[in-house]
Amino acid sequence: MRKVTALILVLSICVCAITACSGGAKTEEKSDLKSVQTTDQASEKASLESSEQKKEENKEEGEESPKAETEEKAEKENALDQEVELVVFAAASLTETLDEIAKNYKNTAPNVTLIFNFDSSGTLKTQIEEGAACDLFISAAKKQMDQLDITADKEVNTEGLDLVDPDTRIDLLENKVVLVVPGDNPASINSFDDMVKALKDKSIMLAMGNEDVPVGQYTKKILDHYGLDEESLNKDGLITYGSNVKEVTTQVAEGSVDCGVIYSTDAYSAGLDAVDTATVEMCGQVIYPAALLKEAAHTEEAKAFLEYLRSEESAKVFESVGFTCIK
Repeated sequence: MRKVTALILVLSICVCAITACSGGAKTEEKSDLKSVQTTDQASEKASLESSEQKKEENKEEGEESPKAETEEKAEKENALDQEVELVVFAAASLTETLDEIAKNYKNTAPNVTLIFNFDSSGTLKTQIEEGAACDLFISAAKKQMDQLDITADKEVNTEGLDLVDPDTRIDLLENKVVLVVPGDNPASINSFDDMVKALKDKSIMLAMGNEDVPVGQYTKKILDHYGLDEESLNKDGLITYGSNVKEVTTQVAEGSVDCGVIYSTDAYSAGLDAVDTATVEMCGQVIYPAALLKEAAHTEEAKAFLEYLRSEESAKVFESVGFTCIK
């Protein structure tokens, strides 16, 4: 009996052991299966996230260009909103018109204060060459502009200066060279022919610009046209000089001379009588070029003002004193 009981007990222990082993195997199998499923899900999730990330990157790449353009545009607009002092070097003959235009421009660009330096184009050219701060240069002749433009004829730009931006250069205005006399016209000079006759007779005093002043250069061409030698006339005491067109104009207005050669716009502004106008054959065209300096501190504002100078509003001011606007 005891042997039977012992045998039954042994068999029971074996059955329990077998059951326990079977259950552990099933648990381990389930655990392995769950682990595989979790790994597959993680891989799938990573794949989806990678795909979404690529889509976002592609989207951003597609938007990068217009976004950059928008940011660049915003930067330009912000620059135009800041308080700016724009330095403009301009021929003395533009004094009255640019002062008037500056008042009008305040309505267009209230943040811009225009700082003008008016003088002869030759003096302004020298100041720029010596490093004076300037954003925009407006000359009364092409020669002074050419001397600062690397793309100009090397026979004019003999020093190879590269100070103005040729991509911004334009011919802005045309003027006329005229012969003016004081109010009472004491020498009865009514034409260039009269002036030439009186100079040959050594009976008058003529006011003209210096050799580095555009109006002086135009006057010399007129004297050459008539076969007169400026140096000889000067030695005979028949010529007095002005460092810019305003000085020549003042000499005539004050009656210090019998006649003078200036621009029609200066004659108009000073209320002087223009008794004759020089032809293109006598002195060539009187063109006023304008350009930004390569070292301009305020490029965008300078471009905007130069564009405004070509507007209808500015044209009315220029034309009111006798300028011709070049389109």
